[in-house]
Amino acid sequence: MDDLKSELSGKFEKVIIGLMTPITLYDVEELKRAMKGAGTDEGCLAEILASRTNEEIRRINDTYKRHYGTSLEKDIVSDTSSMFQRVLVSLATGNRDESPHVDQGLVQQDAQCLYEAGEKKWGTDEGQFVTILCSRSRNHLLRVFDEYKNIAKKDITESIKSEMSGDLEDALLAIVKCMRNKTAYFAERLYRSMKGLGTDDDTLIRVMISRCEIDMIDIKAEFKRTYGKSLHSFIKGDTSGDYRKILLLLCGGED
Repeated sequence: MDDLKSELSGKFEKVIIGLMTPITLYDVEELKRAMKGAGTDEGCLAEILASRTNEEIRRINDTYKRHYGTSLEKDIVSDTSSMFQRVLVSLATGNRDESPHVDQGLVQQDAQCLYEAGEKKWGTDEGQFVTILCSRSRNHLLRVFDEYKNIAKKDITESIKSEMSGDLEDALLAIVKCMRNKTAYFAERLYRSMKGLGTDDDTLIRVMISRCEIDMIDIKAEFKRTYGKSLHSFIKGDTSGDYRKILLLLCGGED
């Protein structure tokens, strides 16, 4: 690693070093980078914590403590605030319910609770959204989203967009999207990193590295289905140099 760092530089170095780093440590270093120095990369924090499994989160916590001598939760608390902080701290515990059993009574109760916390009242009880979205199992939440639509006559994402704003909105939307279709969420993250003027290199590199050995084939297929062009063509048109060559290799072809 030291030899690589001494010979390489820039985005090419960042990709190569990232690929050489064990995946849990890579997540840990990205989380630390997101909170280091002036400013915070809120999108990175929400992306990693909303998309990882309980087991992955627990490994991240252990590695973070060993690597930096402090807890991930402590750093989150010192670097973020208000409800956004509460979302991240809740996700960082890695204690989401994993039971396959779904209680239909609780599904209806949660859906009604979300409706009453947002659409039905003046103002928003953001805490109810955080509690339910950060703790319930995936199977349970998928049923809640369906029941919510029956009650509110609109999708849960529409309500979050109209009731929330800023980092809290983005974090809750990330949770909903990951519950529904994680590969679609990452395809969207890649698309947004390259859409418009300039490229969000940090997000592009992080998603390509962190997913290349997990679900990149599915992400590529979802990307083409959703945006009508291949991920390969987007990367080719939006990046340059040796850095682009590595990303195209990670992409695995033009399909």
